[in-house]
Amino acid sequence: MPRPVISATGLFTPAQTITNEELVESFNAYVARHNADNAEAIAAGEVAALEPSSVEFIEKASGIKARHVVDKANVLDPATMCPRIPERGNEELSIMAEIGVAAAREALERAGREAEDVDAVLCAASNMQRAYPAMAIEIQHALGVEGFGFDMNVACSSATFGIQTAADYIRAGNARSVLVVSPEITSGHLNWRDRDSHFIFGDVATAVLVEDAEIAPVDHWDILGTKLKTVFSNNIRNNFGFLNRTAPETRDGPDKLFVQEGRKVFKEVVPMVAAMICEEAERLGIEPASLRRLWLHQANAGMNRLIAQKVLGHEATADESPTVLDTYANTSSAGSIIAFHKHSADLAYGDIGLICSFGAGYSAGTVFVRKAT
Repeated sequence: MPRPVISATGLFTPAQTITNEELVESFNAYVARHNADNAEAIAAGEVAALEPSSVEFIEKASGIKARHVVDKANVLDPATMCPRIPERGNEELSIMAEIGVAAAREALERAGREAEDVDAVLCAASNMQRAYPAMAIEIQHALGVEGFGFDMNVACSSATFGIQTAADYIRAGNARSVLVVSPEITSGHLNWRDRDSHFIFGDVATAVLVEDAEIAPVDHWDILGTKLKTVFSNNIRNNFGFLNRTAPETRDGPDKLFVQEGRKVFKEVVPMVAAMICEEAERLGIEPASLRRLWLHQANAGMNRLIAQKVLGHEATADESPTVLDTYANTSSAGSIIAFHKHSADLAYGDIGLICSFGAGYSAGTVFVRKAT
C-alpha cells in the first residue's frame, strides 16, 4: 500500500516588513486624525473616541514584533491603511499564484523534483483572490504540472487539511506526488484601523510536497497519522465575499473584514486543540511528552505556550516549540509550515514531531511526523 511522506517544503517571504513601531506610528496618526475630525461629535457623545495603540500593547497581546507584507506603503498610509495591489490582466500571473509558485519551486528543488513529477496541486489558503478559475489550476499551469488541482479553504487550518487530503490521495493510489501550496496575503482581509487586531497578520507563501515513500528523497518525514476537526463558531469570522462586498467605511460601520472575539477563542480553542493532540497521539501509540518538537499554528504566543504545556506536561522551551510569530506575525495556514520549514533540519533520525494548526471554523488539524531513518 502506498505510504505518504513529506518530501520537502518551500517558503516565499515578501521583502517588505513592518515593525510594531512603524505600525503604531501609522495607527496613532489615523486615530489622531479621526478624533480631531469628529471632535464635536465625540464631545456630544455621538461618536466614540478612538484609543491609540502601543508597541507594549501589541507584544503583550500577541508576541508579534514585525510582519512581512506585499505593500508596505499603503498599509502604513493613514489615509489608506490597506494594501493597494494593482489589478493584473487576465493574461498575467496573479499575485497569489506568483508567490505560491515561488514557494512551490523551492519545495521541488529541495526534493530534487521537476514539475512533471507532480500529479496534483492543492491551493490551501484562507482567502482566495477570486472565485474561479481556481488558484490551484493557475499555479499548476505556471509550474507546468499535469494532472489536476483545486482550491480548499479551512481558514488557518487549510495547510494541514491539505496535507491530509494529499496523503489520502497517495494512500488511495490516485497520485504519487502532490503539492500543497498556501499563498497567504492576509494583509488584504485585515482591518488595519481596528486597535484590537490591526497588528495580527502578515503575508507569506508556503508549499509542502507530499509523496509516496517509494519515490521520496532519502531525507523525508514519515506521516504517522493525521486528524482533522471542525466545530462551528462565529468567534472568528470574515464576511467579505462577492455576495457581501461592502467595505468598512468607519470603525462603527459594516465590517466585512477579519473580526474575532479573542478571549472566547483563547478559552475555547486551547483545551480543544490540546485534547485533540493528546487523543490522536494515544491512538497512534505516541506518548505526548515524548514529542521532540511542536510546530504549532503561529497565531498567539500565549495560546501556543498553554497548548504546548498541556501536551508536554511542562513549560515548552523554544527548542521544543519554536516560534516564527515574532517576525512573521500570524500568517494563517502558513504559520505552522513556516515553523516546520525553518526549525526541522536539526532533528535526529527517528525523532517524532507534530505540525498543528487551529483557527476559524473552528478548525484544527494535526500531522504527526517522524524523521525517516
